[in-house]
Amino acid sequence: MEIVNFEDSYRHKGLRRKLIDELRRKGIRDERVLNAIDKVPRHLFMDSSFVEFAYQDKAFPIAAGQTISQPYTVAFMTELLNIKPHDKVFEVGTGSGYQTAILSELGGKVYTIERQKDLFQGCQHLLKMLGYNPLYFFGDGYLGKPTYAPYDKIIVTAGAPEIPQVLVEQLAVGGRMVIPIGAEDLQVMTTIDKVSSTQVNVREHGYFVFVPMLKGTNNR
Repeated sequence: MEIVNFEDSYRHKGLRRKLIDELRRKGIRDERVLNAIDKVPRHLFMDSSFVEFAYQDKAFPIAAGQTISQPYTVAFMTELLNIKPHDKVFEVGTGSGYQTAILSELGGKVYTIERQKDLFQGCQHLLKMLGYNPLYFFGDGYLGKPTYAPYDKIIVTAGAPEIPQVLVEQLAVGGRMVIPIGAEDLQVMTTIDKVSSTQVNVREHGYFVFVPMLKGTNNR
């Protein structure tokens, strides 16, 4: 992902305000989430050829056959995650880094893992220039990152066929995971609340479409 400059013009900011209004109409209520989306310049996370579409409520392709999620999906997942300041947040699928920025803007201590080498390398400079400093890992999100566990919150930004038990194990008691579960063409947004070391509460929150969660790493 090549960033020509870091301009965030009045026009960009105005388009973000319109996007915030649209997200409100679609049911996003958490003002902290809306404020974070208002502050993060989404256009910088997209290929320059798509900048004019950056503040439409649509997903768009990025490198490595992946996508930058629809703003509503980012807002919905983030609202479900309910981040508190200083929460340890583990993100599976750094992707463009846009969701990472939103998590950081909400005050989370973000640990993020990406299996695609070009995406892993591509977003770090941009996030640093914007003032965000998550811990980055190149690796298989299915395995989590047990070295830094337990996590207060876990967010998975790809569709998983089932709940990854290794991630549940790395979730703190009292913590929450947000993850889309289902087949490759359609998933159910799911929250997993860890009540105790042996008990979780699982709730479903409607249908979404994500790229599939893959195992292993891609070293291209």
